[in-house]
Amino acid sequence: MLNKDMLLEAGKNGKFFSARFVKKDGSTRDMVCRLGVTKHLKGGTSNLDPNKYLVVWDAQKREYRSINVETVTHVNGVPVS
Repeated sequence: MLNKDMLLEAGKNGKFFSARFVKKDGSTRDMVCRLGVTKHLKGGTSNLDPNKYLVVWDAQKREYRSINVETVTHVNGVPVS
């Protein structure tokens, strides 16, 4: 089973990685993203559970997004079981 550490390993040292996950509405999303981006932060605090969600920089939309770690099905094209 996937845990947050596996996603952190895929994105270590600021590397881009791909993730496929199921969104809240039930649709599937493929995202190319990166961890550790702070350039575009505007302040404030996150209301997300840090154990359940991972905040990433979406390279295609050029915005921050959150990924529910429990719904990730693929990391870097490899299925997660």
